Amino acid sequence: MAAAAIFSSLRRRRSPSLEVFLAPVDLSDVALVRTLAVVATELVSRFSQKSFFFQRRNSRSLIRKLEVCLVFLDCLKDSGATLPHTALLCLKELYLLLYRSKILLDYCSESSKLWMLLQNHSISGHFNDLNLELLTFFDVFPFEEVELAVDVREQVELLQKQLRRTRMFVDECDEVLRAHFLSFLDEFENGRLPNPRELREFFVDKLKIRNAKCCRAEIEFLEEQIVNHEGDVEPTLAVLNGFVAFTRYSRFLLFGFEEDEVDSGAGNQKKLKKNLISQEIAETLLTIPRDFCCPISLDLMNDPVIISTGQTYDRSSITRWMEEGHSTCPKTGQLLVHTRLAPNRALRNLIIQWCIAHGVPYDPPEGMDASAESYAMASPTRAALEANRATAIILIQQLSIGSQDAKSIAAREIRLLAKTGKENRAFIAEAGAIPHLQKLLASPNPVAQENSVTAMLNLSIYDKNKSLIMSEVGCLGSITEVLRSGHSTEARENAAATLFSLSAVHDYKKRIAEESGAVEALAGLLRDGTPRGKKDAVTALFNLSTHTDNCVRMIEAGAVTALVVALGNEGVAEEAAGALALIVRQPVGAEAVAKEERAVAGLIAMMRCGTPRGKENAVAALLELCRSGGAATTEQVFKAPALAGLLQMLLFTGTKRARRKAASLARVFQRCEHVVMHGVGYAYPSNSASNRDSSFASEVSVPISISVPVV
Repeated sequence: MAAAAIFSSLRRRRSPSLEVFLAPVDLSDVALVRTLAVVATELVSRFSQKSFFFQRRNSRSLIRKLEVCLVFLDCLKDSGATLPHTALLCLKELYLLLYRSKILLDYCSESSKLWMLLQNHSISGHFNDLNLELLTFFDVFPFEEVELAVDVREQVELLQKQLRRTRMFVDECDEVLRAHFLSFLDEFENGRLPNPRELREFFVDKLKIRNAKCCRAEIEFLEEQIVNHEGDVEPTLAVLNGFVAFTRYSRFLLFGFEEDEVDSGAGNQKKLKKNLISQEIAETLLTIPRDFCCPISLDLMNDPVIISTGQTYDRSSITRWMEEGHSTCPKTGQLLVHTRLAPNRALRNLIIQWCIAHGVPYDPPEGMDASAESYAMASPTRAALEANRATAIILIQQLSIGSQDAKSIAAREIRLLAKTGKENRAFIAEAGAIPHLQKLLASPNPVAQENSVTAMLNLSIYDKNKSLIMSEVGCLGSITEVLRSGHSTEARENAAATLFSLSAVHDYKKRIAEESGAVEALAGLLRDGTPRGKKDAVTALFNLSTHTDNCVRMIEAGAVTALVVALGNEGVAEEAAGALALIVRQPVGAEAVAKEERAVAGLIAMMRCGTPRGKENAVAALLELCRSGGAATTEQVFKAPALAGLLQMLLFTGTKRARRKAASLARVFQRCEHVVMHGVGYAYPSNSASNRDSSFASEVSVPISISVPVV
């Protein structure tokens, strides 16, 4: 059973049959022998002519032993004699042994060549385990109680003698190749590039990997092992990442860009696109736990710190808050006793673990302590970094001077290379990829455009790259153009996600909003996009709405109307209500929202049926609408049916923030009722947005969606 469990965990692309774990306990002796004979016949016929590139001697030896088992089983089947109970127990164990042999042989015949090299010792050990188990079977089988033909008994006895002499065999030639493979990684580890002639000899002459297609298959298999890796299994994740980086470098160095991806067949393009976008679409709908988001920026915290009031913020956000001259806590309004920032290591470790579990890229801050680092994904070795750096140089060169097909492939590979690790994102940008990717955004090739905009998205995750993208002349305009009229839905959605990523920097929010067509395109995607597109658009609009100077621009671009309509869409309603709550803080925003017929009704409907966060955002939006909209708007909200009951319900069942906002809104209506009864014109004393706490953004709760391709 141990061998089957090991191989089911090592090789996930095909799950083992249930028979691996369950012997046929309900079969009679005759039926059991027949079943075993069928299984053994299938094994011998399937693998006797199979070519094994590695583990040839061990595989052939096992097949010959199985041939003797088949002769033994055929003899039992032909005799038709009733078998004793002890013989039946042994045959059931043989049933399991045959299936473990099938898994092992199948594994050796179909696995990646590089992976087989890495696992050479381990797999040789599994062959030896099967030999020992087969010897145990023949040693305990009650031959004295079973009639066997003389020639069959002699073959079995000869096999027993051979099994007793058998020792674990590790092929020396395979070991030499394995050492050669590891030596290439040592070259990268020492900061040197391997000799191209030796690389060609290793891949082409020794391993018979003779084209880019075969090399890519090796990379995909190794990446599959990374995905299915279990913590205490050798090789480690860091080492595996190094092998993938080295193989990718060798692929482009040796075989260039001539490969089957450039085939124009629809099936190939469809398969390629599916492999590139399927997981990133799934991860778009990922919601960050509320406690992991900074109350100021509402983004996932990268470096959470605790201030004197005990509240936690992202270091960059609270530092900027203090540098702007504030001396109070943004969340509670309490006066800060001091301005020292204490790292919240417990929360940071939880964030890192959540990112690892959900495949979300996490860039640890500079100087992160070792205790937190231990939770992070395996940090890349120097070999992996150097190999990736060398690969990036080759790819960027093709982006510059390659053919259109080569540029498309290079953009795809940069997209993949930038999917993880701030080091990769940093040196790709430093090597000059951004200007070339920008030019490819205007490509007439849909796949090239999609790859380039998604590569830009991946690069933008690293904060320092945001400034490089924004400072590149025309780059923001090119991303916006893809958002407006990209060749594919995926390209337009990834362009929206890129704007969302860039808008995480406060200083860029106004620039993005002022870019011609950007807000209009986001509003259009929110109205007419796919669920994933709507999510990207609404989160980008929310980020833009946190900048007070963008209010008029968003109104003019139709974003307010799109956000009001989005209140009826369960997938984006929370974010839409949060954005509206920010927009209505200004009188011009409140006026625009009040003119939307469905605005008040949509917010009240969310108070009735929305999620706890949705209800919180909805009541916050109504409160700000009354504060900024004047008497007429307040009366409009006041006349909404069932509002009093909903407020009362929130006061008892809502979140802490929802209860606070509901209480404030209830006081507004009490004053309104009072002035109406006494015939006095109503005016709320805090109509001016400037009179209210400028930290209102921290009171709006929205789940931020991550849109990063991990393929």
